[in-house]
Amino acid sequence: MSAKDSCGNLLNEGDSVQVIKDLKVKGSTINLKRGTKFKNIHLTNNDEEVECRDGKSTIVLKTCFLKKS
Repeated sequence: MSAKDSCGNLLNEGDSVQVIKDLKVKGSTINLKRGTKFKNIHLTNNDEEVECRDGKSTIVLKTCFLKKS
């Protein structure tokens, strides 16, 4: 698996990422603001998606909206 962020950097298990644009989360009232950081990401079977923890909930985000920090 080779998940890459929007800049083309290789993402690894446990990396920290930052959201590059405001996002509305489907099925939730949560809105993610640009610059929101997530620590300890988890790679999925899909190269274009990663799992992130936001408090007690787990969110799946597309890698095209993330950059490695």
